[in-house]
Amino acid sequence: MTNQGFSHINLATTDIEKTREFYEDVLGFPQVIGGIYEIEEGGRLRHVYFDTGNGQLLSFIEPGDISGIPDEFETAINPAVNVPDVFYHFAFAVGSPKALAAKREELLAKGVEVTQIVDHDWCHSIYLQDPVNGLTLEYACYTRELTDEDAELAVRFEIPFTAVQSMAQT
Repeated sequence: MTNQGFSHINLATTDIEKTREFYEDVLGFPQVIGGIYEIEEGGRLRHVYFDTGNGQLLSFIEPGDISGIPDEFETAINPAVNVPDVFYHFAFAVGSPKALAAKREELLAKGVEVTQIVDHDWCHSIYLQDPVNGLTLEYACYTRELTDEDAELAVRFEIPFTAVQSMAQT
């Protein structure tokens, strides 16, 4: 069997409507599935899926009035585990450096705070924050073909820890 990428990634939210507005209206990922699951013991789950491209989906689930699940909880992963924003993040592909620059300008025009373009040698990236769920998001594009040497776990460069802490900061 050949790997075909991921089917979907599921995350939690406490505000499905604001999440939908951000991912669909601001980022441009169309909602392709929506469902409400009534819990027999009381409460419900609201679940939406967004098409991020190439058949890969990003979904969010919002609990409501379910015994044992608080109405408000931390949805931002990095602060919850006390690590810098760059540790847990979700990167969306764009096809080229030109497309990445255009995406950055599009987001800025919509009032989204976005980092400068970061050169990682093998790819370029921009970072932003999901304002609803506190998640770190990235748009990235390859800048060259990957090689066997790239797959080796090797020292690539040295940077101060402050750079790691601020890499995904806008």
